[in-house]
Amino acid sequence: MMENYENLQKKANLIRKWCLKSTTAAGSGHPTSCLSAADMMAVLFDRYFRYDLNNPLNLYNDRLVFSKGHAAPLLYTLFGMAGAYPLEELLTLRKFNSRFEGHPTPKFVYAEAATGSLGQGLSVAAGLALLAKRESLPCKNYVLLGDGELAEGQVWEAANFAAYHQLDNLVAIADINRLAQSGETMFGWDTDKYEQRFRAFGFETMVINGHDLKEVQIAFEQAFYHQGGKPLAIVAHTIKGKGVSFLEDKEGWHGKALTEEELQSALKELGEPDDQLKLDLRHPDSISLPKQEVVAPKHGLSFEKGNEYATREVFGEAITESGHQNKDIYVLDADVKNSTFSEDFLRAFPERFVECFIAEQNMVSVAAGLSRLGKIPVVATFGAFLTRAADQIRMARVSEANIKFVGSHVGVSIGADGPSQMALEDIALFGALPDTVIFQPADAVSTVKLTVQMTGHTGFFYMRTLRSKTPVLYDNAETFKIGGSKLLRHAEDDQLTIAATGITVFEALKAADQLKEEGILVRVLDCYCINPIDQDTLIKCVRETKNAILITVEDHFAHGGMGDFAMAALAMTGKPIQVKKLAVNEISASGKMEELLELAGINAAAIVNQVHTLISTTVLH
Repeated sequence: MMENYENLQKKANLIRKWCLKSTTAAGSGHPTSCLSAADMMAVLFDRYFRYDLNNPLNLYNDRLVFSKGHAAPLLYTLFGMAGAYPLEELLTLRKFNSRFEGHPTPKFVYAEAATGSLGQGLSVAAGLALLAKRESLPCKNYVLLGDGELAEGQVWEAANFAAYHQLDNLVAIADINRLAQSGETMFGWDTDKYEQRFRAFGFETMVINGHDLKEVQIAFEQAFYHQGGKPLAIVAHTIKGKGVSFLEDKEGWHGKALTEEELQSALKELGEPDDQLKLDLRHPDSISLPKQEVVAPKHGLSFEKGNEYATREVFGEAITESGHQNKDIYVLDADVKNSTFSEDFLRAFPERFVECFIAEQNMVSVAAGLSRLGKIPVVATFGAFLTRAADQIRMARVSEANIKFVGSHVGVSIGADGPSQMALEDIALFGALPDTVIFQPADAVSTVKLTVQMTGHTGFFYMRTLRSKTPVLYDNAETFKIGGSKLLRHAEDDQLTIAATGITVFEALKAADQLKEEGILVRVLDCYCINPIDQDTLIKCVRETKNAILITVEDHFAHGGMGDFAMAALAMTGKPIQVKKLAVNEISASGKMEELLELAGINAAAIVNQVHTLISTTVLH
């Protein structure tokens, strides 16, 4: 194992060759970022990495996350040289319908997550390592980090997390090649500074020359057998563009492919390595694939009408009930478990509860790692705090992660805590992501039923829960579905339809009762599923009422909320329809819920006034 470095160097140079050839064929890419890490990856893949190419999800596989996702050609070349596909296929890099996209995505089955938005890979790897630790899987979890991304705060959130959870099966490989995209990195080649930072966050560390194959091998030998409760960081001094003289440590080459003429010169310097060389992956000792449990939606919770419950509290009971039925559910918290009531799950299943502390960006990417291997991560925090992890949520969606997000304390209805705690843009955030289901239950029964729907269905979900207590609306036998709604008030002579969601459902019902006393009948629709919204019922209501008018009422900012989803649904009718959106239009304040609903113009009085205004026009008759 410690010999034959000449042959190993030839393999490293073959890696370089195909990184250069593929990026030149594509006419774009980041070849110099690949070349700096080629020696280290050659040693890792040829001598230490355990992987079953036929089963990428084998739980006994080692894992490799390319946090520096722009070095994707290096990742693709490694698996090609290991025998996953012919090297010639790499020439389709960045082409339409190629599995080799500009940065790794799930189209490449050996990618653990979509990367390319820098700073997230250590968190994903920590999620994979945490799962391996919790389930006693004898695998190592490696992550290749660029030095530029070490300026990202999320990297150090992840480092804190890894040390706290004693992830000694996690190996961070820091490629310190000095040059970022537009200039030198924060610390250049000062590897001592990087080592000090990893050590300060609780890592064992090694500083090596990333191009000295003997040093690299010694480092990976130690990493392979590393234990002791601390994660390990290999801080490697490397040269960007290593192996090609006119690229080595030269500025202006980041993200730039070689011309055909430059490629030929580079290949000469590399010695035209033999394409028949292979990387000799080790095979894992066992095969075990994730088995998603098929669980029939059910629950044992019931609620009496006349009682009031906070939907955030009911969520805690419901997710715990689901946890009894489905052992793949993991719940992640950011130090608000006593407010989201995920602490119920912690008490029942401490081995499947993950405390991430106040580090929401890391929490989301850890969840993406858990999802990769078949778990159902439920990320629960204040809805407002999920917006600080918008990019991580976006990248998790690109990763096709099966994550369930639950945001509590939504809207101005939270009251005295004030605007910093109010989730008022969260529907817009999740609604912008394709195929994301958004739920907002109004009462206890719908919360339980929608939690069951959420955890039992594969895909991206977001559910809003309320801080305030609300009355039980529904019978315990009521059914709820994705894309559904509930018609709570309706009559043959209805003048118009009011569509509400969450806390505003009760305001709409109050308004409808008051209007009925005045002789004005209106329909009230509980849009508990905001996306996909119940288009058929909305259209039916608008067509059946005397006037083609819809009033939407929601505790969310006006743009990007339920009202916009409703308007888009009604645009399909081809019929003139008037939609009036009642939503939050200004920054709120501290106060009582009733005061803030009134201030926002989304309470019963505001709805009644809006109906009166519409009636007074010639639109209604």
